[in-house]
Amino acid sequence: MINLASRDIGHHLGRFLFTGIGLGLLIGVTLTMAGVYRGMVADGNAVIDASGADLWVVQKDTLGPWAEPSSIRDDVYRTLAALPGVAEVANVAYLTMQVQAAGQDLRVMLAGVEPGALGEPARIVAGRPLIRSHYEAVADEKAGLQLGETVRIRRHDYTVVGLVRRATSSSGDPMLFIPLKDAQEVQFLKDNDSLLAERARTRANPELNRPGVPGLLDALLASQTVSRNVNAVLVRVAPGYPAAEVKADIGRWKHLTAWTRADMEEILVAKLIATSARQIGMFLVILAIVSAAIVAFIIYTMTLNKQREIAVLKLIGARDRSIAAMILQQALALGVIGFVVGKSAATLWAPFFPRHVLLETGDAVRGLALTLVVCALASVLAIRAALRVDPADAIGG
Repeated sequence: MINLASRDIGHHLGRFLFTGIGLGLLIGVTLTMAGVYRGMVADGNAVIDASGADLWVVQKDTLGPWAEPSSIRDDVYRTLAALPGVAEVANVAYLTMQVQAAGQDLRVMLAGVEPGALGEPARIVAGRPLIRSHYEAVADEKAGLQLGETVRIRRHDYTVVGLVRRATSSSGDPMLFIPLKDAQEVQFLKDNDSLLAERARTRANPELNRPGVPGLLDALLASQTVSRNVNAVLVRVAPGYPAAEVKADIGRWKHLTAWTRADMEEILVAKLIATSARQIGMFLVILAIVSAAIVAFIIYTMTLNKQREIAVLKLIGARDRSIAAMILQQALALGVIGFVVGKSAATLWAPFFPRHVLLETGDAVRGLALTLVVCALASVLAIRAALRVDPADAIGG
């Protein structure tokens, strides 16, 4: 009995392969989109894991430090360190900004950390960690910076002393770690013109120049120069102590908001990348529909071109079930070829994407199953056309 799939591959090899390659490219894009979403989640989790914290303490009623702006005084860590169950605390400051490197703009997430404390860069692959309190930087290797290279941040130059791997924000920006004091200055300290203008306004305030408040004006002027804020305080809980209890104590007594690791992961998925996830989901649905339409059209066209062969099969007694099975086999063969091409293409071009693309085996298995289902459904139209072929067409020519 004639096998339709084998016949098409043998007699129309070029068309069959090109059809499979075209379908494969669509499947490759679909797998890549799923990999982009997985990469976004992985990047966010990498930031959480790199901090080494169990709790993130931020400004009250905010989702910071990555989802919303958060600003708290940098002396809060002392009171947090005295709470039961707290093993270690450290201030951190985060800011997404443009920096200058080799005369070009580079978008990074700036992370201000205390050398040797929680939040310092992990997975250093070259160089050394931060050891000085000023003008050193450790960069994610995807930033394209080299050891010893100079980075311009606001008014100062920073020397790259170390490179770290897998340290990116949830939006894919490479992280640049600098000493906390420098990050506070970058984020909170005003420029000279603004300081001069604000000091002039302060000096002109008659309420601050009264004889009964000596020294108040000088104190205010000094406070306008030095920033004492951070975005969050990282907390490591003592082994065996419930993190939820420490979180509750911070909210009850310190009038701050604390988030656990599970909370931060939920905020990451539900808040930071929720819109991107919906967009990717819509693209996946559209690509599945387009793929189904292409397969349906190709299989239908191939079936119409083989009406005489189908009529001959019916004339010699082939059952409708056998004819339908052969058309389905042709569609599934096209799907398998397309998936192999798509998986290979996604694997090849993923490293060249501007952000992390994580291709998981589970997604590939689900992609193969979905491809076969789509191809099977797309073959229904061709099967109906084949079953309507009159056996007399084999004689009528």
